[in-house]
Amino acid sequence: MGNLTNEAGENSRESGGADMRLAATSEVERQLTRERQIAFWVGSAFYRASSRLSRDLSVLAGAIERERLGSLRVLDAMAGSGVRALRYWGEAGATALFANEGNPDVLPILRENLAEAIAAGAATIASNDANRAFFQCYIDDDYYDIVDVDGFGAPVPWLSTSLWAVKLGGLVYLASTDGRTATGHQPEQSLRLYGARARVHPAAHEQGLRLLLGSLQQQAAVKGFGIAPVFSLFRGEVYRVMVRLTKGQKLTERNYAYLGYCHDCGNYQVLPWHRLGKAYCSHISQHGDDLPLTLTGPMWVGDLHDRDYLAQMQAGARSRNWPDVVDWIEVASAEAEMPPYFFKLGEIGKRGRMDIPKRERLVAALRDRGFRATACHVNREAFKTTADLQTCVAIARELSQNLT
Repeated sequence: MGNLTNEAGENSRESGGADMRLAATSEVERQLTRERQIAFWVGSAFYRASSRLSRDLSVLAGAIERERLGSLRVLDAMAGSGVRALRYWGEAGATALFANEGNPDVLPILRENLAEAIAAGAATIASNDANRAFFQCYIDDDYYDIVDVDGFGAPVPWLSTSLWAVKLGGLVYLASTDGRTATGHQPEQSLRLYGARARVHPAAHEQGLRLLLGSLQQQAAVKGFGIAPVFSLFRGEVYRVMVRLTKGQKLTERNYAYLGYCHDCGNYQVLPWHRLGKAYCSHISQHGDDLPLTLTGPMWVGDLHDRDYLAQMQAGARSRNWPDVVDWIEVASAEAEMPPYFFKLGEIGKRGRMDIPKRERLVAALRDRGFRATACHVNREAFKTTADLQTCVAIARELSQNLT
Protein backbone atom coordinates (compact mmCIF):
# COMPACT_ATOMS: atom_id res chain seq x y z
CA MET A 1 0.00 0.00 0.00
CA GLY A 2 2.80 2.44 -0.78
CA ASN A 3 3.40 4.95 2.00
CA LEU A 4 0.49 3.87 4.17
CA THR A 5 1.55 2.77 7.62
CA ASN A 6 0.72 -0.86 8.32
CA GLU A 7 1.24 -3.71 10.76
CA ALA A 8 4.94 -3.96 10.05
CA GLY A 9 5.63 -0.26 10.42
CA GLU A 10 4.89 2.76 12.51
CA ASN A 11 1.39 1.69 13.50
CA SER A 12 2.68 -1.29 15.46
CA ARG A 13 4.93 0.94 17.57
CA GLU A 14 2.22 3.54 18.17
CA SER A 15 -0.33 0.94 19.21
CA GLY A 16 1.81 -0.58 21.97
CA GLY A 17 -0.03 1.37 24.64
CA ALA A 18 -3.35 0.38 23.14
CA ASP A 19 -2.25 -3.29 23.32
CA MET A 20 -1.69 -2.87 27.06
CA ARG A 21 -5.12 -1.27 27.43
CA LEU A 22 -6.65 -4.19 25.54
CA ALA A 23 -5.08 -6.65 27.97
CA ALA A 24 -6.57 -4.69 30.85
CA THR A 25 -10.16 -4.61 29.57
CA SER A 26 -12.91 -6.05 31.76
CA GLU A 27 -14.42 -9.47 31.32
CA VAL A 28 -17.60 -7.86 29.97
CA GLU A 29 -15.64 -6.04 27.27
CA ARG A 30 -13.84 -9.28 26.40
CA GLN A 31 -17.03 -11.24 25.77
CA LEU A 32 -17.44 -12.31 22.17
CA THR A 33 -20.22 -10.71 20.15
CA ARG A 34 -21.93 -12.72 17.43
CA GLU A 35 -23.48 -11.48 14.20
CA ARG A 36 -24.77 -14.18 11.88
CA GLN A 37 -21.91 -16.70 11.61
CA ILE A 38 -19.19 -14.31 12.77
CA ALA A 39 -17.82 -13.96 16.31
CA PHE A 40 -15.70 -10.92 17.21
CA TRP A 41 -14.54 -8.61 19.98
CA VAL A 42 -16.05 -5.14 20.31
CA GLY A 43 -14.02 -3.72 23.19
CA SER A 44 -13.74 0.07 22.92
CA ALA A 45 -14.69 0.09 19.22
CA PHE A 46 -18.08 1.39 18.11
CA TYR A 47 -20.61 -1.28 17.14
CA ARG A 48 -24.26 -0.73 16.20
CA ALA A 49 -26.09 -4.06 16.38
CA SER A 50 -29.16 -2.50 14.73
CA SER A 51 -27.13 -1.97 11.55
CA ARG A 52 -26.85 -5.70 10.93
CA LEU A 53 -29.21 -5.51 7.93
CA SER A 54 -26.87 -3.08 6.17
CA ARG A 55 -24.00 -5.52 6.67
CA ASP A 56 -26.16 -8.45 5.56
CA LEU A 57 -26.87 -6.63 2.31
CA SER A 58 -23.20 -5.83 1.74
CA VAL A 59 -22.29 -9.48 2.32
CA LEU A 60 -24.86 -10.59 -0.25
CA ALA A 61 -23.54 -8.06 -2.78
CA GLY A 62 -19.97 -9.11 -2.02
CA ALA A 63 -20.81 -12.77 -2.59
CA ILE A 64 -22.35 -11.94 -5.97
CA GLU A 65 -19.24 -9.98 -6.99
CA ARG A 66 -16.98 -12.79 -5.74
CA GLU A 67 -18.79 -15.30 -7.93
CA ARG A 68 -18.88 -12.93 -10.90
CA LEU A 69 -15.21 -11.92 -10.73
CA GLY A 70 -13.59 -15.03 -9.31
CA SER A 71 -12.02 -12.91 -6.56
CA LEU A 72 -13.07 -10.06 -4.28
CA ARG A 73 -10.96 -7.14 -3.07
CA VAL A 74 -12.54 -5.03 -0.34
CA LEU A 75 -11.43 -1.73 1.18
CA ASP A 76 -13.07 -1.05 4.55
CA ALA A 77 -12.12 2.60 4.99
CA MET A 78 -13.39 3.01 8.56
CA ALA A 79 -13.06 -0.50 9.89
CA GLY A 80 -13.70 0.03 13.61
CA SER A 81 -13.76 -3.39 15.28
CA GLY A 82 -13.51 -5.01 11.84
CA VAL A 83 -16.92 -6.69 11.85
CA ARG A 84 -17.68 -5.59 8.27
CA ALA A 85 -14.29 -6.68 6.97
CA LEU A 86 -14.61 -9.95 8.89
CA ARG A 87 -17.99 -10.65 7.35
CA TYR A 88 -16.75 -9.81 3.85
CA TRP A 89 -13.99 -12.37 4.36
CA GLY A 90 -15.88 -15.08 6.24
CA GLU A 91 -19.26 -14.86 4.50
CA ALA A 92 -18.72 -13.19 1.12
CA GLY A 93 -15.43 -14.94 0.31
CA ALA A 94 -13.26 -11.82 0.01
CA THR A 95 -9.78 -12.75 -1.21
CA ALA A 96 -8.11 -9.48 -0.17
CA LEU A 97 -9.03 -7.06 2.61
CA PHE A 98 -7.61 -3.65 3.36
CA ALA A 99 -8.98 -2.59 6.76
CA ASN A 100 -8.20 1.04 7.53
CA GLU A 101 -9.08 2.59 10.90
CA GLY A 102 -8.21 6.18 11.70
CA ASN A 103 -8.25 5.67 15.48
CA PRO A 104 -5.00 3.90 16.52
CA ASP A 105 -6.50 2.97 19.90
CA VAL A 106 -8.85 0.55 18.13
CA LEU A 107 -6.10 -1.25 16.19
CA PRO A 108 -5.52 -4.02 18.76
CA ILE A 109 -9.20 -5.01 18.57
CA LEU A 110 -9.13 -4.80 14.77
CA ARG A 111 -5.93 -6.84 14.59
CA GLU A 112 -7.28 -9.52 16.92
CA ASN A 113 -10.56 -9.87 15.04
CA LEU A 114 -8.78 -10.16 11.68
CA ALA A 115 -5.93 -12.31 12.97
CA GLU A 116 -6.90 -15.36 10.94
CA ALA A 117 -7.27 -13.35 7.73
CA ILE A 118 -3.94 -11.62 8.38
CA ALA A 119 -2.21 -14.96 8.99
CA ALA A 120 -3.68 -16.26 5.73
CA GLY A 121 -2.21 -13.28 3.87
CA ALA A 122 -5.68 -12.03 2.99
CA ALA A 123 -5.83 -8.88 5.14
CA THR A 124 -3.81 -5.71 5.65
CA ILE A 125 -4.42 -3.23 8.46
CA ALA A 126 -3.57 0.48 8.51
CA SER A 127 -4.41 3.54 10.57
CA ASN A 128 -4.85 6.59 8.37
CA ASP A 129 -7.32 9.26 7.49
CA ALA A 130 -9.73 7.67 4.99
CA ASN A 131 -8.97 10.24 2.32
CA ARG A 132 -5.26 9.50 2.54
CA ALA A 133 -6.03 5.82 2.11
CA PHE A 134 -8.14 6.52 -0.98
CA PHE A 135 -5.52 8.71 -2.62
CA GLN A 136 -2.74 6.25 -1.87
CA CYS A 137 -4.77 3.53 -3.57
CA TYR A 138 -5.03 5.77 -6.63
CA ILE A 139 -1.30 6.56 -6.60
CA ASP A 140 -0.45 2.85 -6.33
CA ASP A 141 -3.03 1.73 -8.94
CA ASP A 142 -4.46 -0.37 -6.13
CA TYR A 143 -8.19 -0.43 -6.87
CA TYR A 144 -10.91 -2.39 -5.08
CA ASP A 145 -14.09 -4.21 -6.07
CA ILE A 146 -15.91 -2.80 -3.03
CA VAL A 147 -15.09 0.39 -1.14
CA ASP A 148 -17.07 0.50 2.12
CA VAL A 149 -17.22 3.89 3.90
CA ASP A 150 -19.13 3.68 7.19
CA GLY A 151 -18.53 7.00 8.96
CA PHE A 152 -20.43 9.35 11.25
CA GLY A 153 -22.30 12.45 10.12
CA ALA A 154 -22.51 13.45 6.48
CA PRO A 155 -20.19 11.45 4.17
CA VAL A 156 -19.42 14.49 2.01
CA PRO A 157 -15.65 14.49 2.76
CA TRP A 158 -15.44 11.06 1.12
CA LEU A 159 -18.00 11.33 -1.69
CA SER A 160 -15.44 12.27 -4.31
CA THR A 161 -12.32 10.67 -2.86
CA SER A 162 -13.86 7.21 -2.39
CA LEU A 163 -14.24 7.07 -6.18
CA TRP A 164 -10.43 7.20 -6.53
CA ALA A 165 -10.07 3.81 -4.85
CA VAL A 166 -12.79 1.75 -6.56
CA LYS A 167 -12.38 -0.16 -9.79
CA LEU A 168 -14.42 0.88 -12.80
CA GLY A 169 -17.42 -1.39 -12.48
CA GLY A 170 -16.84 -1.75 -8.73
CA LEU A 171 -19.14 -0.88 -5.85
CA VAL A 172 -19.06 2.04 -3.41
CA TYR A 173 -21.05 1.70 -0.16
CA LEU A 174 -21.65 4.95 1.73
CA ALA A 175 -23.37 5.73 5.04
CA SER A 176 -24.74 8.96 6.50
CA THR A 177 -26.05 9.69 9.99
CA ASP A 178 -26.73 13.39 9.37
CA GLY A 179 -30.52 13.18 9.36
CA ARG A 180 -31.26 16.80 10.24
CA THR A 181 -29.45 18.08 7.18
CA ALA A 182 -30.88 15.39 4.90
CA THR A 183 -34.48 15.99 5.99
CA GLY A 184 -34.43 19.75 5.47
CA HIS A 185 -34.12 20.96 9.04
CA GLN A 186 -30.85 22.71 8.18
CA PRO A 187 -31.32 23.87 4.56
CA GLU A 188 -28.26 26.12 4.53
CA GLN A 189 -26.15 23.20 5.74
CA SER A 190 -27.51 20.97 2.96
CA LEU A 191 -26.51 23.64 0.45
CA ARG A 192 -22.95 23.67 1.79
CA LEU A 193 -22.61 19.90 1.99
CA TYR A 194 -24.57 18.60 -0.98
CA GLY A 195 -24.83 21.64 -3.23
CA ALA A 196 -28.58 21.17 -2.90
CA ARG A 197 -31.43 22.75 -0.98
CA ALA A 198 -33.23 20.29 1.30
CA ARG A 199 -36.70 21.14 2.60
CA VAL A 200 -39.02 19.56 5.16
CA HIS A 201 -41.90 17.41 3.86
CA PRO A 202 -43.49 14.03 4.75
CA ALA A 203 -41.16 11.97 2.51
CA ALA A 204 -37.99 13.68 3.75
CA HIS A 205 -36.22 10.48 4.82
CA GLU A 206 -36.30 9.18 1.26
CA GLN A 207 -35.02 12.60 0.26
CA GLY A 208 -31.96 11.87 2.41
CA LEU A 209 -31.11 8.84 0.27
CA ARG A 210 -31.67 10.78 -2.94
CA LEU A 211 -29.52 13.73 -1.89
CA LEU A 212 -26.70 11.31 -1.17
CA LEU A 213 -27.12 9.54 -4.52
CA GLY A 214 -27.39 12.81 -6.41
CA SER A 215 -24.28 14.27 -4.84
CA LEU A 216 -22.30 11.10 -5.51
CA GLN A 217 -23.50 11.05 -9.11
CA GLN A 218 -22.45 14.66 -9.61
CA GLN A 219 -18.98 13.92 -8.23
CA ALA A 220 -18.67 10.90 -10.53
CA ALA A 221 -19.77 13.00 -13.51
CA VAL A 222 -16.95 15.48 -12.83
CA LYS A 223 -14.54 12.58 -13.35
CA GLY A 224 -16.34 11.46 -16.51
CA PHE A 225 -18.01 8.46 -14.82
CA GLY A 226 -21.54 7.52 -13.88
CA ILE A 227 -23.21 5.66 -11.04
CA ALA A 228 -25.93 3.04 -10.98
CA PRO A 229 -27.68 2.42 -7.64
CA VAL A 230 -27.55 -1.19 -6.47
CA PHE A 231 -29.71 -0.62 -3.39
CA SER A 232 -30.61 2.18 -0.99
CA LEU A 233 -31.44 1.69 2.68
CA PHE A 234 -32.84 3.88 5.43
CA ARG A 235 -32.99 2.23 8.83
CA GLY A 236 -32.56 3.40 12.38
CA GLU A 237 -31.76 7.00 11.39
CA VAL A 238 -28.91 5.80 9.14
CA TYR A 239 -28.88 6.30 5.36
CA ARG A 240 -26.89 3.88 3.20
CA VAL A 241 -26.46 3.64 -0.56
CA MET A 242 -24.51 1.15 -2.64
CA VAL A 243 -23.73 2.21 -6.20
CA ARG A 244 -21.74 0.82 -9.10
CA LEU A 245 -19.19 3.09 -10.79
CA THR A 246 -19.90 2.98 -14.52
CA LYS A 247 -18.07 4.08 -17.63
CA GLY A 248 -19.22 7.39 -19.06
CA GLN A 249 -21.09 10.02 -17.07
CA LYS A 250 -24.83 9.37 -16.71
CA LEU A 251 -26.08 12.64 -15.20
CA THR A 252 -29.12 14.00 -17.05
CA GLU A 253 -32.19 16.12 -16.31
CA ARG A 254 -34.19 12.90 -16.12
CA ASN A 255 -32.33 11.50 -13.13
CA TYR A 256 -30.88 14.64 -11.49
CA ALA A 257 -33.69 17.10 -10.85
CA TYR A 258 -35.88 18.73 -8.23
CA LEU A 259 -38.77 17.42 -6.15
CA GLY A 260 -41.61 19.84 -5.53
CA TYR A 261 -44.04 19.47 -2.62
CA CYS A 262 -47.31 21.34 -2.15
CA HIS A 263 -48.09 21.91 1.52
CA ASP A 264 -51.67 22.82 0.60
CA CYS A 265 -52.75 19.66 -1.26
CA GLY A 266 -49.97 17.29 -0.18
CA ASN A 267 -48.91 16.23 -3.69
CA TYR A 268 -45.44 16.00 -5.24
CA GLN A 269 -44.01 16.81 -8.66
CA VAL A 270 -40.65 16.03 -10.22
CA LEU A 271 -39.33 19.18 -11.88
CA PRO A 272 -36.45 19.06 -14.36
CA TRP A 273 -34.22 22.09 -14.56
CA HIS A 274 -36.01 23.63 -17.55
CA ARG A 275 -39.30 23.72 -15.59
CA LEU A 276 -38.03 25.54 -12.52
CA GLY A 277 -39.67 28.74 -13.69
CA LYS A 278 -43.04 26.95 -13.56
CA ALA A 279 -42.78 25.49 -10.07
CA TYR A 280 -46.48 25.65 -9.25
CA CYS A 281 -48.86 22.93 -8.11
CA SER A 282 -51.33 21.68 -10.70
CA HIS A 283 -54.11 21.86 -8.08
CA ILE A 284 -55.82 25.18 -7.40
CA SER A 285 -56.06 26.41 -3.81
CA GLN A 286 -59.42 27.05 -2.18
CA HIS A 287 -58.86 30.75 -2.89
CA GLY A 288 -58.23 30.13 -6.58
CA ASP A 289 -54.54 30.99 -6.40
CA ASP A 290 -51.59 29.27 -8.02
CA LEU A 291 -49.75 27.30 -5.33
CA PRO A 292 -45.95 27.58 -5.24
CA LEU A 293 -44.10 24.34 -4.60
CA THR A 294 -41.51 23.79 -1.91
CA LEU A 295 -38.49 22.58 -3.88
CA THR A 296 -35.75 20.18 -2.82
CA GLY A 297 -32.78 19.56 -5.05
CA PRO A 298 -31.08 18.92 -7.21
CA MET A 299 -31.03 15.26 -6.24
CA TRP A 300 -31.31 11.78 -7.69
CA VAL A 301 -34.86 11.10 -8.91
CA GLY A 302 -34.18 7.79 -10.68
CA ASP A 303 -34.62 4.26 -9.34
CA LEU A 304 -33.53 3.60 -5.75
CA HIS A 305 -32.55 -0.02 -6.42
CA ASP A 306 -31.50 -2.39 -9.20
CA ARG A 307 -34.30 -4.97 -9.33
CA ASP A 308 -32.27 -7.59 -11.20
CA TYR A 309 -29.43 -7.35 -8.72
CA LEU A 310 -31.89 -7.46 -5.81
CA ALA A 311 -33.24 -10.74 -7.21
CA GLN A 312 -29.75 -12.24 -7.00
CA MET A 313 -29.33 -10.90 -3.48
CA GLN A 314 -32.68 -12.32 -2.45
CA ALA A 315 -31.65 -15.76 -3.71
CA GLY A 316 -28.51 -15.47 -1.59
CA ALA A 317 -30.55 -14.46 1.47
CA ARG A 318 -32.83 -17.47 1.01
CA SER A 319 -29.89 -19.85 0.74
CA ARG A 320 -28.53 -18.43 4.02
CA ASN A 321 -31.96 -18.67 5.70
CA TRP A 322 -32.17 -14.93 6.40
CA PRO A 323 -35.98 -14.43 6.24
CA ASP A 324 -35.91 -10.84 7.48
CA VAL A 325 -33.51 -9.90 4.67
CA VAL A 326 -35.65 -11.75 2.13
CA ASP A 327 -38.65 -9.70 3.28
CA TRP A 328 -36.77 -6.40 3.08
CA ILE A 329 -35.57 -7.15 -0.44
CA GLU A 330 -39.14 -8.02 -1.43
CA VAL A 331 -40.30 -4.52 -0.45
CA ALA A 332 -37.25 -2.84 -1.99
CA SER A 333 -37.74 -4.67 -5.28
CA ALA A 334 -41.38 -3.60 -5.48
CA GLU A 335 -40.56 0.07 -4.81
CA ALA A 336 -37.45 0.20 -7.02
CA GLU A 337 -39.04 1.96 -9.99
CA MET A 338 -41.72 3.92 -8.17
CA PRO A 339 -41.95 7.76 -7.93
CA PRO A 340 -39.33 9.48 -5.74
CA TYR A 341 -41.64 10.09 -2.76
CA PHE A 342 -44.24 8.39 -0.59
CA PHE A 343 -47.48 9.16 1.25
CA LYS A 344 -47.96 8.49 4.95
CA LEU A 345 -51.08 6.75 6.21
CA GLY A 346 -51.33 9.38 8.93
CA GLU A 347 -51.58 12.09 6.27
CA ILE A 348 -54.41 10.16 4.62
CA GLY A 349 -56.31 9.99 7.90
CA LYS A 350 -55.66 13.63 8.74
CA ARG A 351 -56.78 15.00 5.40
CA GLY A 352 -59.74 12.62 5.12
CA ARG A 353 -60.72 12.96 8.80
CA MET A 354 -61.31 9.25 9.05
CA ASP A 355 -59.97 6.02 10.47
CA ILE A 356 -56.94 4.81 8.54
CA PRO A 357 -57.26 1.52 6.63
CA LYS A 358 -54.40 -0.97 6.80
CA ARG A 359 -51.64 -0.25 4.33
CA GLU A 360 -52.04 -3.58 2.57
CA ARG A 361 -55.75 -2.95 1.91
CA LEU A 362 -55.14 0.54 0.55
CA VAL A 363 -52.31 -0.63 -1.70
CA ALA A 364 -54.47 -3.46 -3.04
CA ALA A 365 -57.38 -1.09 -3.68
CA LEU A 366 -55.15 1.34 -5.57
CA ARG A 367 -53.89 -1.50 -7.76
CA ASP A 368 -57.47 -2.66 -8.42
CA ARG A 369 -58.18 0.80 -9.81
CA GLY A 370 -55.23 0.65 -12.20
CA PHE A 371 -52.61 2.59 -10.22
CA ARG A 372 -49.18 1.32 -9.37
CA ALA A 373 -48.80 1.04 -5.60
CA THR A 374 -46.51 -0.69 -3.13
CA ALA A 375 -45.26 -0.66 0.42
CA CYS A 376 -42.31 1.59 1.28
CA HIS A 377 -39.19 0.38 3.11
CA VAL A 378 -38.34 3.84 4.49
CA ASN A 379 -41.51 4.07 6.60
CA ARG A 380 -43.71 1.16 7.64
CA GLU A 381 -46.69 3.49 7.82
CA ALA A 382 -46.24 4.81 4.29
CA PHE A 383 -46.74 3.65 0.70
CA LYS A 384 -45.73 4.60 -2.82
CA THR A 385 -48.17 5.06 -5.67
CA THR A 386 -48.71 6.78 -9.00
CA ALA A 387 -52.07 8.09 -7.76
CA ASP A 388 -52.33 11.60 -6.32
CA LEU A 389 -53.10 12.17 -2.66
CA GLN A 390 -56.73 13.13 -3.23
CA THR A 391 -57.37 9.83 -5.01
CA CYS A 392 -55.72 7.96 -2.14
CA VAL A 393 -57.94 9.78 0.37
CA ALA A 394 -61.07 8.99 -1.63
CA ILE A 395 -60.23 5.29 -1.90
CA ALA A 396 -59.28 5.12 1.78
CA ARG A 397 -62.65 6.69 2.69
CA GLU A 398 -64.45 4.03 0.67
CA LEU A 399 -62.52 1.31 2.49
CA SER A 400 -63.27 2.92 5.85
CA GLN A 401 -66.99 3.22 5.13
CA ASN A 402 -67.18 -0.43 4.04
CA LEU A 403 -65.99 -1.46 7.50
CA THR A 404 -68.81 0.40 9.28
